[in-house]
Formats: sequence, C-alpha cells, structure tokens
Amino acid sequence: MDTEYYDDIIIGGGKAGKTLAPALVAAGRKTALVERSITMIGGTCINVACIPTKTMVASAEVAHTVRNSNAYGIHTTSPTVDLRAVIQRKRSVVQAMREMNFNNLHAPLGDNLIVGTARFVAPKTIEVTTPEGTTRHLTAERLFINTGTKPLIPSIPGLKESGVLTSESIMELEQLPEHLIVLGSGYIGLEFAQMFQRFGSRVTVISQSKQILSNQDSDIAIAVQTLLERDNIKFLLNAKVLRVERSGQEIVVQIQVGDREVSLQGSQLLVAVGRAPTTDSLNLAAAGVETDARGFIPVNERLETNVPNIWALGDINGGLQYTHKSLDDFRIIKANAIEGGNRSTHARLIPSCLFINPELAHIGLTETEARQQGYAIRVAKLDASAIPRAKTSGQTDGLLKAIVDTQTGHILGCTLFCHAAGEMISTVQMVMLAQMPYTVLRDGVLTHPTMTEGLNMLFAKI
Repeated sequence: MDTEYYDDIIIGGGKAGKTLAPALVAAGRKTALVERSITMIGGTCINVACIPTKTMVASAEVAHTVRNSNAYGIHTTSPTVDLRAVIQRKRSVVQAMREMNFNNLHAPLGDNLIVGTARFVAPKTIEVTTPEGTTRHLTAERLFINTGTKPLIPSIPGLKESGVLTSESIMELEQLPEHLIVLGSGYIGLEFAQMFQRFGSRVTVISQSKQILSNQDSDIAIAVQTLLERDNIKFLLNAKVLRVERSGQEIVVQIQVGDREVSLQGSQLLVAVGRAPTTDSLNLAAAGVETDARGFIPVNERLETNVPNIWALGDINGGLQYTHKSLDDFRIIKANAIEGGNRSTHARLIPSCLFINPELAHIGLTETEARQQGYAIRVAKLDASAIPRAKTSGQTDGLLKAIVDTQTGHILGCTLFCHAAGEMISTVQMVMLAQMPYTVLRDGVLTHPTMTEGLNMLFAKI
C-alpha cells in the first residue's frame, strides 16, 4: 500500500485539533486531520456535550420560568413540554455548528480533511479505515492526538445488558421518562437531573460518594443539594449499586445503602459517572506511546507524550475535560510547534461551570484544598439573596464563597453558586491572573444593579 506523506497529522478534530489544523496550514505545513465520523466534525463539545446539553438546559429553564411565572405577576397556564421538539431544536443547533466547523476545516485542508478511524501501525504511521471500508496509510514528521473521550460504563452486573442511557443517548430520547434514575452526582449527572425534572420527570440521583460534587467544599455541595431537593429531586448518597436488571418496561437497580439493600425501580437509568479515553482503538503500542492505568495519555507541561514529536491534546491527556482547556492546549502547541516559543501548562488557571440553575462556577482552590496545602487563609461567604440584582430578577438562591491568602491578599479560589455565576467567575479570574489583591474587587466601582456587583459585597466580608 502506498504511504501518503505529511508534515503534520492530527488525529481527532476536537477544539484543540480543529483549531490547530488551519494554523499549521497557514504556517506552510502540509497537514492532514483525521476524524472518525462526519457526525463528529468539530469534536465532542459541539456534537454530544457542551452545545447540545446547554441547548436543552435552555429549554428546561424556559419550562421552569413559565411554570413559576405567577411569582412575576404573569399569569399563564402550565407549560406542556414537547420533548420531540426540544430534541429537534437541539439537533438543529448542533447541525448548524457542525456545518460551520466542516466549512472552517475544509477550506484550508480540502481533501486532507479525512473521515475515517485511525490506528497506529508504526511509530509515525497510521492506518485510516474509511466508512466505505477502504484503508490509507499516512505518515508524518509530527503527530497530534486529540481523540477525546466517551461515556464511562462501570462494571456493574447487568448494567450493559439493561439498555441504560448515557449522556449522549439521553439527548436522543423523544419520550419523557416517568422516573429517571441518575447514576452519578457530578456535573453531568446533576445537569441532566435538573433538566429532566423541569421537563416533568420524577428524578432520583444515586451517588457512591458521601456528598454530591465530591471535589467541592461540603457547604457548597449541601447548598446545591438542598436547592435540587427543593425541586423534588431525590438523592441516595454513599450508595453502592450491586446489580441492574430490566423487568419489562421498568429498570430495577439494587443498591447497598449502609447495612441495608434497597430496590429502586425506574423507567430509565442514566449512567453519568464520568468519561473514558478513546485510546483503545488507536493501537498506541505500535507508536510506543504510553498510557496510564485508565487509558489516558500522560504528557509533560508542553503536552508532549513520551515519544518525541507526538503530542496529546484536550481530554485525552488526562487533565480537566473542558473545551476552554482544550483551546489553551492549542495555544501551547501553536506557540511551541509553530512559533518556536516555550509555553507550558505550568500554573494554568482553569475555571469551571456547572450549568444548573442557578449556575455553579469555580476558579482556583477550594477552602479544603487551601488548608491542605498549608495556606493561612481568610474566607468570605455571601448569600446570593443579598445581591440587589438577584432580588430584581427573582433569582435569590445560592451562596458565594472566596478564599484569600492572609499574607499576600491574593485570591486563592472562588466558588459562585448564583444566577449568572458562569459570567461572573471570569471577573474573579482576571484579578487572579493579574495577581492583584482581593481589594480590587472589594473596592472596584462595579455597575449597579448587576450580579457582578455582588463581588463588591462578597470581598467586603474578608
């Protein structure tokens, strides 16, 4: 078989890969990008993760607002949720973004945008199997792996055989579950739990951890759980799933809670316990690329694997699984591999946001982490109900929290559980990046009435 030669090959067109490809071409590099399916052009984010979920979250928020419109002096009948229409709206948004991404890639790459499944057959050579069943051999001086992740299905007796839902397949449901059981109390599980509760499902969340959002401080986790319980979402914490079975139209989950065994019946079971790397089909051993125990590809601060001139970008390298982190991975590669710089991930400050309502946004260290690392700290807390804009918008739920280094006055971390938290956290992040003291936010003249004004009030409590 003839081998096709390139300067650079990118395997996977997620945020890092799809942004890197045009930059390499613009730098005069002959570049190929291999994506496994036309329906995954643009990567996980726009096709099965961020964009479709937030589109559905928006529909759920509309239903919730209409259902509670009397509180605003607007009287209307209860909403009827047409899940098929919600799914169709989601598909339309995704399709438009997929087409935009295809055009953005095809313009610089042309026929070097290759649809097919890639696997290594030699240290710098991959074999690509196309949807038509043909194969091609490609080799390059440099390779960039950006293949992302897939839903993790744990080894629980009967789970796979019971026809459970994942974070991807649940977004194709066209019939609302009467009772949705959610396995997992992290970001994925909680977003879908609230979403489907607002669509009209009864929802129960099962977690093996003793608290939801196990990476957050307990006071924040309790605040989030209390709000979700107020919306009638049920929680079973510190619970171990023993087995799962299908009984007609029902799914039965046997759970160990303490010293007792509980049987829980539902119409659907969503498995949302995390995501697994898509490295199993890459045959990385042929390239000599090492993986960790979970299958992720370890990298150094320059995103280099153990093999020279092979990099791993985005979710696949075992770091935080955020699109904005993947975009910064691209910046590092662009600076180093194109511009001859020396950029790294050292001390990188990456925010997060859980898109429930109200949102939960976080940057830096939690209080627990700061104390574990030996910092002398001061902690500020503010109920979201104290913020004037929260009162005017009727969005008074939540808790704001900040951690400040006593010696330097620098902000070590901040958690915002409130309306518009995802937007507000960027203001805190900019102050942290500039290494300015917390007093900048305490004393800054911030627009009234806005939610960001709440940062004045929060940091005044230091």
